[in-house]
Amino acid sequence: MAINKTINKRTNSHGAMRNCIEYILREGKTEQHLVHIIGPYPYEKVNYDLVYQSFLAEKRLWGKDSGRMYFHNVISWHKDEKITPEQALEFGIEFAEKWFAGFQTVVSVHKDKDHIHCHIVTNSVSYENGKKLHNSRKDLERMKRLTNRMCRERGLSIAEKGKHFDGSQIENGEVTAWSKDKYNLFRNHAKDSYVADCAMAVLNVMEYCTSREQFIREMKNAGWSVNWTEKRKHITFQNQEGKKVRDSNLSKTFHLKISKGELEDEFIMNKKKTMVSTDMTQLMPISHDTIDKWKKLSQEQAEALSNVTAERDELLKAQTKDRELIQKCMERIGEFREGIRSLSSENQKLQDELQKLTEENQKLQIELSKTQNISQYLQRSNDDLRNRNGLLSRKEQEQLEERIRDIQSQNCKLEKLVVMSSVEAVEVALEKKKEAEQKMRNAEKQERLAKKNVETTVRKIKKQTQKKVAMVKKREEFWKYSFWIMTMVVFASCWFKYFII
Repeated sequence: MAINKTINKRTNSHGAMRNCIEYILREGKTEQHLVHIIGPYPYEKVNYDLVYQSFLAEKRLWGKDSGRMYFHNVISWHKDEKITPEQALEFGIEFAEKWFAGFQTVVSVHKDKDHIHCHIVTNSVSYENGKKLHNSRKDLERMKRLTNRMCRERGLSIAEKGKHFDGSQIENGEVTAWSKDKYNLFRNHAKDSYVADCAMAVLNVMEYCTSREQFIREMKNAGWSVNWTEKRKHITFQNQEGKKVRDSNLSKTFHLKISKGELEDEFIMNKKKTMVSTDMTQLMPISHDTIDKWKKLSQEQAEALSNVTAERDELLKAQTKDRELIQKCMERIGEFREGIRSLSSENQKLQDELQKLTEENQKLQIELSKTQNISQYLQRSNDDLRNRNGLLSRKEQEQLEERIRDIQSQNCKLEKLVVMSSVEAVEVALEKKKEAEQKMRNAEKQERLAKKNVETTVRKIKKQTQKKVAMVKKREEFWKYSFWIMTMVVFASCWFKYFII
């Protein structure tokens, strides 16, 4: 028998979240192999401080470090339930992955008491989309159904209303309370409890009342005022001292049928009892045909009720499947969004690389321009020397012309190299940018369709990025080598100019 309970006390502060995590991971209550963390956790060691820091970092990443900090659930099993701590841990992990998908969760199994119980602490902010977790009353009912379904799949017992763990019926008037103090009060000091006094008054009055008005009037005579209105779901009883108690509290504590509908049914039964005459001779005989008609009508009503119940069950199953499908789609959309963020980051890196290559190309263009100016200057110097007849020997002039031709040849080669490398670098960078943009468009298309596997795409992109980084490193080495050659050429030209002068 598994009871899944949500703890809602003191959940709006950092200290409460830290203390809760510390409690479920405390030594003496659990062991390392009975602890599991779901979601991003950047640390190898598991302790309450690191788990707390991880939860806090995720909140600050999305800018939602206020309001409810965490959710705390406790799944406990009956002491006679045949379940091991390892099985309890596996149960808690499966429940957390289904119910708290997309949220950081720490699961811990405690075995320091006579019954095994599993603590589940969940971060209130999703690490996939930054949304906060909310649970309504309907969500709690769905949580209960999920817990019961998981118990059935494992062959464990299911908690049934009005029955003990062994299947025996809970008798009317038997005390059942979640709080130990409240239970001991009712068991040992029932006469001194105003709740028990109210229950006794209700039991005495409801035995003979035939209407709501009579019930309210008789309860007032017994010392209890009754607040019974159509706008309110529950009936509230109040004694002369101002102490109040609800019908639901009486039903849960003493296992009694005390509610609006059950009291009205009791009134109808009492009214029918009073209307029955003791003189049986005045009763009209009923024919067999009438009895057959009633039986047939009763059968038709039972069949109609059965058909409606079956249709209701089918609708509930379809609704559950739709909700599960929507949950899976939301999970896939979160994965797609994470992939898009990764692709955007890779695209930004490529743009930065393209900017660096453009700047390097501009620097090389400037150096090339300087080299061309030096070459023109040397050509002009050669022309001047030719016009100076007799200033230099023929041999010196030929040597000068040969050096000029070598420099021009080197200059031409360098110019081709710079043009080819710069064009290739820009084309490669633009091609990579186009590829990244195409990948982004494909990823957005995949998000709308929710069909492709993002994890595979991300791994491929990472491999491509590594290749691109390797190519960039090779280009950097190439540019360094080219710049060294250009520097040597400039140095040689300057030395040659000095030699001529």
